[in-house]
Amino acid sequence: MTELNDVHCLLPTEILADIGMAASLPRPGPGSPRGYRKKKKEVKKETKLGMAYKKDDNFGEWFSEVVVNSEMIEYYDISGCYILRPWAMEIYELLKEFFDAELKKMKVKPYYFPLFVTENVLQKEKDHIEGFAPEVAWVTKSGKSDLEAPIAIRPTRLIEQLILWLMEALPNRKIYEEFLAVPVSKGMKTEMEKFAGGLYTTSVEAFIPNTGRGIQGATSHCLGQNFAKMFDITFENEKGSKEMVGVMVMTHGDDKGLVLPPRVAPVQVIVIPVPYKDADTTAIKGACESTVYTLNQSGIRADLDIRENYSPGWKYSHWEMKGVPLRIEIGPKDLANKQVRMVRRDNGAKIDVPVTNLVEEVSLILDGIQANLFNTAKEKRDACIEVIKTWDEFMAALNNKKLILAPWCDEEEVEKDVKARTKGDLGAAKTLCTPFDQPELLEGTLCFASGKPAKKWSFWGRSY
Repeated sequence: MTELNDVHCLLPTEILADIGMAASLPRPGPGSPRGYRKKKKEVKKETKLGMAYKKDDNFGEWFSEVVVNSEMIEYYDISGCYILRPWAMEIYELLKEFFDAELKKMKVKPYYFPLFVTENVLQKEKDHIEGFAPEVAWVTKSGKSDLEAPIAIRPTRLIEQLILWLMEALPNRKIYEEFLAVPVSKGMKTEMEKFAGGLYTTSVEAFIPNTGRGIQGATSHCLGQNFAKMFDITFENEKGSKEMVGVMVMTHGDDKGLVLPPRVAPVQVIVIPVPYKDADTTAIKGACESTVYTLNQSGIRADLDIRENYSPGWKYSHWEMKGVPLRIEIGPKDLANKQVRMVRRDNGAKIDVPVTNLVEEVSLILDGIQANLFNTAKEKRDACIEVIKTWDEFMAALNNKKLILAPWCDEEEVEKDVKARTKGDLGAAKTLCTPFDQPELLEGTLCFASGKPAKKWSFWGRSY
């Protein structure tokens, strides 16, 4: 059932297909009370909440459940396309707001090129398009009439930049680490892994310890003039990857559902009344409304769940599933003691706070949650990094789901050979990136795969 306040946006989301989205998941439960219009009182009827799959047992099915049950997406009847619901779009808007501000600081100016391009014009971009040829979609009809010539749908968009900032991929890293609380490694892609037709590609790479797979968080491409010859424009291109939100879900989510860092949470604090039998419900509701108002006035995104047809326990599970960072409960004892009960989503800790210190305490706790999520994720990621020197060490680390840092001769044929030798049911290993922060490469260090003199250290592993 679509909520009254749902506005749907259809976008391709290949990250979902990459990890094995299930097509037959149950529909999500009742939606957010935001925009909720109270009708006549209904008989209490609660749907079952909870996760059928655990993150460590079946990662793909777990991820599918999280993004559906947390009301981020719905399925669509076109393969590769999903409906992004308001919860996902609000997260996206928060990211976009930050990202746009960073780009404006760098005096980046946007271009949008035509969606459609003729085959003749497409040939001017042939070096760039070659890597996308199997994926280029062609329009051949207008209504029931055949077009005189087929028209291709351009496979990407372009951005001109007035200053070169690609090598540091600064906004991408800041979004991941400062907003999404996801640790990433900055580096350069190899010739084999760079963007088709580009001069070079830089990236930020994340790693999912549960699956032992790297995931390309975002990339920056120097395309030279390959893609804009028809417009006589020279530009650098930045590609904000669609995977950002997916990486965040995979990194922080747990067996209760989504876990959102406060900086990207559409609702940072959810307030829930807990009226016991014979309690003064009017007073409790008033205290809840006052709490939300106070927090909103201070710039904290707070909301109130006063739905009468769901119990407090059901609401707890519902908002935990959606990943809201902090829950505030107000019951008769809290009212009498002029306090509120706070419950953290990241670790479940419960804190009683006087209402006089409400804003200060909430701000401190939200900052603590943001920092804790990043530090926990970084500890898990760093524990998976394994430095190796030989092929046997490489294979052992790969089979143990490690993020491998290895000395390499930087030869494309060797890179191809590694892929061929590791190909299997779980996928082949490949270079993830060559980190900008290079460890010392001692004289005489040999490539782990070829035995030739090593030229650099690179991250290797399986990836999405």
